[in-house]
Amino acid sequence: MTNAGTVSGLAGSGLLADAPHSAPVTHWFLRILLTIVVLAVLTGVYWLMWRGWKNRAARQSELPVPSTAAPPHAAFGEPAEGVYASTTVSGDWLDRIAAHGLGVRSNARMSVGAAGVLVAREAAPDLFIPADDLVHAHLAPGIAGKVTGGDGIVLLTWRLGDATLDSGFHPRAKGDRTRLIAEVGVLITERTAA
Repeated sequence: MTNAGTVSGLAGSGLLADAPHSAPVTHWFLRILLTIVVLAVLTGVYWLMWRGWKNRAARQSELPVPSTAAPPHAAFGEPAEGVYASTTVSGDWLDRIAAHGLGVRSNARMSVGAAGVLVAREAAPDLFIPADDLVHAHLAPGIAGKVTGGDGIVLLTWRLGDATLDSGFHPRAKGDRTRLIAEVGVLITERTAA
């Protein structure tokens, strides 16, 4: 006997008529009120997060605006595809810099040349770090906005005005990690040797 036959057989025998039905929806007012309260709480939480981000950016507004373009005719090596995670205060991997778009995570391409490091970002202004401002480059397990668990973040320590910052980049290809560190290391060595 098929399912359709079973249902029609049960209906004919009166068994379906005696089966319990779902209760009608009652307390419409209470349900609508609870939905409005939940939406209001979520809206309030998002508004507070937005205000916190804006206040952080305002507190950090004394930072100079970083360069977004490399000098004309500057040559760069092969770019590495990956994710620009964020920029933080050096030594504090959770103190994200919100000013000037430095805290915006985005897909990016990082390339190194004699003039410095260029991070071409998709969702934010590009970031150019002059070779003279580079302090250190090493691998790290994470930075605000991206944690890899292993040493997957290329961490650049650099100066912006009087501040020392860390910028994190997570290359898609593992081989790009050591290559980028080596290229930036050459720039720092050349600058300190001169």
